[in-house]
Amino acid sequence: MSNAGMPAAERFEWFTDTVSRGVVPVTVSSPQAGDFEAEAAFLGLGPVDVSIHTHPALRSSRPAALTRRSDPEQYQLALVSGENPMWISQRGTDSGPAGGDLVLWDTSRPFEAGTRDEHGTSRCLVLHIPRKEFPINPDKADRLLARRIPAQRGTGAILVRFLTSLGEHAAECGPEELGRLGAIARDLAAVCLAEHADASREVDAGARARALLERVKAFIEHNLDDPALAPGTIAERHHMSLRSLHLLFQDEEESVSRLIRRRRLERCRADLARPELAHQSVRDLAARWGFANASAFGRAFREAYGLTPRDHRRLSVTGALPER
Repeated sequence: MSNAGMPAAERFEWFTDTVSRGVVPVTVSSPQAGDFEAEAAFLGLGPVDVSIHTHPALRSSRPAALTRRSDPEQYQLALVSGENPMWISQRGTDSGPAGGDLVLWDTSRPFEAGTRDEHGTSRCLVLHIPRKEFPINPDKADRLLARRIPAQRGTGAILVRFLTSLGEHAAECGPEELGRLGAIARDLAAVCLAEHADASREVDAGARARALLERVKAFIEHNLDDPALAPGTIAERHHMSLRSLHLLFQDEEESVSRLIRRRRLERCRADLARPELAHQSVRDLAARWGFANASAFGRAFREAYGLTPRDHRRLSVTGALPER
């Protein structure tokens, strides 16, 4: 949703009402209130929700009186970005501008938030976790409120990658799949936050296993170009037995080997359609994504897509690819 088509006088009111209903009731002020262009989106994911909002400079407040009057009883974990990133202050802790990092707050407690500068936009992707779905002891969770949680490494990076992908592709998913994705998002958030709150033992084994599965998938995605990428090397890098790795994938639609093969083929297929790579041979593009044997690659490609790699490249150039 965007307020760009509204009269300027109505845009700020639309945004404050949208955020109060979809995120948490707050009071908002802004130096740009006279012409406040913003966007907001909301996504239900079964056990959790996600909201995404982009806006100009602002300051918001959730005082104690408003907290007592209306409380969704959630922990909200935000990925903050934009040229004028948001800060939040709660329980005497101030995150500072949290651009590129995660920040957690509790809707059951007063807080203040906003942007430091008067110009530039801020963007927040917020994961809404009901208190009943939050596995960490509140006393330990309090240690994380309004503190920046790194999103560039470990489970934080995997959670951010997962949430970003959700924001981009959720519209393509049905209700059942959205519910499953919501459970994964909840589990990844739980493991990430527990690691930073010294509360890993409080997260159940199922959530830890699902988080490990996403960690393995992220590892595969980042190492598709390595010819040595195989179940054995993945198990070794994650300090588990090969049997444990296969058990991790037992409820997935494809085995770990099939996942590696499919993603490599998809990367090759995309590269073969890129005009700027037309000077590279099919053999070289296949080798780039871990296919050491050109003949085996050709057979696998034809089996997956119904035509040879060369035919796919030729038809991509002419725009005559058959629909799949």
